[in-house]
Amino acid sequence: MNKIRILIADDHKLIRETWSHILNSDPRFQVIAECGNAEEAVELAKAKHPDIVLMDINMVPFSGLEATQKIRKVSPASRIIGVSMHSQPAYAKKMLQMGARGYVTKNSSKEEMIQAILEVNQGNKYICDEIKNIISDQLLEEKESSPNINTLTEREMQIINLIKEGYSSKEIANSLNISLKTVEVHRHNILKKLKLKNSASLVNFINTSTTNF
Repeated sequence: MNKIRILIADDHKLIRETWSHILNSDPRFQVIAECGNAEEAVELAKAKHPDIVLMDINMVPFSGLEATQKIRKVSPASRIIGVSMHSQPAYAKKMLQMGARGYVTKNSSKEEMIQAILEVNQGNKYICDEIKNIISDQLLEEKESSPNINTLTEREMQIINLIKEGYSSKEIANSLNISLKTVEVHRHNILKKLKLKNSASLVNFINTSTTNF
């Protein structure tokens, strides 16, 4: 079985040496080169065409993002995994946009790094658990803070439909045979449940919503 040939590009010598030792101790891998700056990483990739490049984002004289772009041009078959201290999903997204196939943070375990290398070498994409968990939490927060029409009562839905048809509060009161004050109370509750600030934002929400009330 051919070993997976790896280039390590990181500006910290201790990190390079540690990963070289870990990976070379595994019969599936061979670290063929390591370097501490982006320019050298591009030259080594061009000369040696590694299967995998472990690319630190914070590099000199240009960033690992730019280095990734350059390596994709000089060694298209090399698959790049971004490695960074940054756990913000935006960094992972940017790295993938530049042509990387994976992203792991420096909080990732040895097992996860090895898994990333194996997955990416097989042609798959890999995002570490830390980033995926952050994205999941952000999506949950967005979902919780977004307007939820399922909390509305049947009467409130009726009022929203009438607002959508252009009825004033007085016209709504007459149509539903309720007092004007009751309509205003319902409108207040609707705003609160949908997390909207005022009547104008309610009208805008109704007009732009794809939901059939």
